[in-house]
Amino acid sequence: MTNLPTHFAALGDPTRLAIVERLLAEGELSAGDLQGVADVSPPAISRHLKVLREAGVVTRRIDAQRRIYRVAPEAMRTIGDWMMNHRDFWETSIDRLAIALGEA
Repeated sequence: MTNLPTHFAALGDPTRLAIVERLLAEGELSAGDLQGVADVSPPAISRHLKVLREAGVVTRRIDAQRRIYRVAPEAMRTIGDWMMNHRDFWETSIDRLAIALGEA
């Protein structure tokens, strides 16, 4: 889980999160297809994709003149595993709180 802080940092930007959400919903897309995810210039989208790629959140393949991006499954697995581990903690804590409030 050493990449987790890097993954979260990359996803902390609304434009980058929107890019990942779109890739999750639609699958592989070219950089040009991702232009409409936010009101930013094409060079800005490219910079956001670079951050996501360097963080290991997305991967890129080259198809002639196009750059095709997809979400990296291992990054989503790492984030999902972390969430599930902490979900148990919070559910137990909320249950204890509900019991404590019921006894008050």
